[in-house]
Amino acid sequence: MPAGDDQEKTEEATEKKIDDARKKGNVPKSQDMAGFITLLVGLAVLFFMIGFIWEHIYKVYVYCSSLFGQEFDTKLIAKISIRIILEVVIIVLPICLIVMIFGILANVMQFGFIFSTHPITPDLNKINPIKGLANLFSIKKLIEGIKIIFKVAAVFVITYFFFAEFMKELPYTVLIPIEKQLLWLKEKMLILAAVLLLLFLFIGVIDVFITRFQYFKNLRMSKQEVKDEFKQMEGDPQVKARIRQLQMQGARRRMMQNIPTADVVITNPTHYAVALRYDKEQESAPVVLAKGIDFIALQIRKIAIEHGVQIVENPPLARELYKLCDLDRQIPPHLFGAVAEVLSFVYMSNKEKFASKLK
Repeated sequence: MPAGDDQEKTEEATEKKIDDARKKGNVPKSQDMAGFITLLVGLAVLFFMIGFIWEHIYKVYVYCSSLFGQEFDTKLIAKISIRIILEVVIIVLPICLIVMIFGILANVMQFGFIFSTHPITPDLNKINPIKGLANLFSIKKLIEGIKIIFKVAAVFVITYFFFAEFMKELPYTVLIPIEKQLLWLKEKMLILAAVLLLLFLFIGVIDVFITRFQYFKNLRMSKQEVKDEFKQMEGDPQVKARIRQLQMQGARRRMMQNIPTADVVITNPTHYAVALRYDKEQESAPVVLAKGIDFIALQIRKIAIEHGVQIVENPPLARELYKLCDLDRQIPPHLFGAVAEVLSFVYMSNKEKFASKLK
């Protein structure tokens, strides 16, 4: 038995497990949302192409009308069939292509573009009758069945309700001209279509959340699986590089958070920036809270300005501090004099803020 199979799966899936599942074509896909988008696009295409469709239907009508009085034989019937099939293809092909494209996009928008041959790879487990029977009575199939019953019931109830309301107006519609009757019918059909589309959208949104919840729940891991995966990946150079990157990001974030507590930021003026703090009660020398060049230097300056930290331009000192000092470490002794002059200037410039440090 694989490690972790006999343990409770309480841990969220790691990025590696999710990525491995994607490579196998296992992604959270809501059929209801994809179906709604496809249906919406199909109806929109029919609406905008109604003139195009009617034009080709009329061509078929004119063509067939022109044949009245002719003797029908095998050749003529074949000719008529080819003409009708050609017109049908001209009508249907663009609709099918547009709907197909948006059907693909409806799925890509849910989980991104992936290409995997794993789902079509032959697997004897897929035709295992015992496993198939177990899947037939699984929780997943039960939820799918409940969803289907709910969708059918909701469509039936809403359709019945609106039809009942429309039927109340029917006695009055028979008394109006046929043109107005057709407009009335068109209006009611549009209302019913809009209501059903809203219903399908509602069902699709719910299905997206249910699908994603089930997907990530099925990918959960046991504590042992997480440990085993970490051990396998520990020696991977890419993983180590990623860890170092995350550590650097964390250190940079903490560095930026410390800038508001600095006494001064010494700059180059734009290429270098070093933030210093000196607490004589706790530290024997000034401490470097943040340092950076170019873009990071600009960020340090920006945060300092936002929090009222004084900025002093001293290019030689800024370069020396950046090269020789580490974060959260005291400055070297040979820089005490130059830094002391800067701090003295800053403290005297804002006696109210640094009253405690002038004592």
